[in-house]
Amino acid sequence: MRVKCVLCDKIETIDDESPEAKRLRNRPIHTYMCDPCQERIAKKTNDRLETGNFRFLRPKSDRDEW
Repeated sequence: MRVKCVLCDKIETIDDESPEAKRLRNRPIHTYMCDPCQERIAKKTNDRLETGNFRFLRPKSDRDEW
């Protein structure tokens, strides 16, 4: 299956039987990101979390003390 990264527009080929290919076929709202872009975003997010100035927003639960 040919896929295109949403950030860098790089075209790659992934196995048709992989879970990611199935997810992309069955749920068109999901998008594909290549490994370098995914690693870059994860690194930058972790760097922002370490500064302390970035709040990671998540659904409020009963256990959280906001």
